Amino acid sequence: MKFLDQAKIYVRSGDGGAGCVSFRREKFIEFGGPDGGDGGRGGDVIVECVEGLNTLIDYRYQQHFKARPGVHGMGKNRTGAKGTDVVLKVPQGTQIFAEDNETLIADLTEIGQRVVLARGGNGGFGNAYFKTSTNQAPRRANPGQEGAEMWIWLRLKLIADAGLVGLPNAGKSTFLATVSAAKPKIADYPFTTLHPGLGVVRVDAREFVLADIPGLIEGAHEGHGLGDRFLGHVERCRVLLHLVEGTSEHAGKAYKVVRRELEAYGHGLAEKPEIVVLSKADALDPETRKQQLARLKRAAGRTPLVLSAASGEGVETALRALLAEIDAARDEEKDDGREAATNREGAGEGESSWHP
Repeated sequence: MKFLDQAKIYVRSGDGGAGCVSFRREKFIEFGGPDGGDGGRGGDVIVECVEGLNTLIDYRYQQHFKARPGVHGMGKNRTGAKGTDVVLKVPQGTQIFAEDNETLIADLTEIGQRVVLARGGNGGFGNAYFKTSTNQAPRRANPGQEGAEMWIWLRLKLIADAGLVGLPNAGKSTFLATVSAAKPKIADYPFTTLHPGLGVVRVDAREFVLADIPGLIEGAHEGHGLGDRFLGHVERCRVLLHLVEGTSEHAGKAYKVVRRELEAYGHGLAEKPEIVVLSKADALDPETRKQQLARLKRAAGRTPLVLSAASGEGVETALRALLAEIDAARDEEKDDGREAATNREGAGEGESSWHP
């Protein structure tokens, strides 16, 4: 399955059915009167977050989605049927933007969450609706209302607890393959990873989701290399694992390159908790390891971990450090949620709901 994290599609809700002009005509009934039914409502366009999807590839080859119109009203006071809805199924973490690709319409972060993007048009009234004591035989009916149409952008941001960042060839895919059942492409050349990947990591009878994104290079925020478009997939992560290749020319400079790109991208990535790791330690002699560790420590302002996914050195330590940061972030989110709930209760606010 190909990976696609962004798609532009056209959606249109169904038109309402027209009302009917009809009169009751039966034998032995002298004054039948109007009996035209109302038209049915047009179908809605609904976006639903479902389980089992991790790409927007379904919207690569079909970009137009139209709900069915409502059925026209009929005689004998028969109301037309409602048009069939169109349900767009998207993976967890999908954001919906307006045509300008900047105005956020909805953010689907929970399985089962549904958003009505475009409501179908109302059905028109039949002539029975217009019957009064002074107009007992109306010969008018309303046409149905037109449905709504729009172009929207679907943008996927993978939901993971931790994210891997670093320069190309820093060992991110090897680390992901070592600690999870994921099978990313691994090779000895830059930009082996062309799209983000997810893996479920198990440590100390606990599990968390780890995301791997393509490597960054200097100038990624200006479009160099693969650019920074995939950084959106680690926006939702609670902690970043920054892998710095030990066999690089200067570990400190390599670290600063990625940090500059995170700061240029914005969206709070530079403020996220970060665990700094010197990777590919198995390929270093003791003297080089000591030198690279010192350089990385000066650049990061903290003592980095030492890791080798090939030999297994430091893997468990890195995973436990990630788990500790994830737990701390979860506790902080719970405290913030309780504080927000207390503030709402103190302000006397009731329940609210959002309708697009």
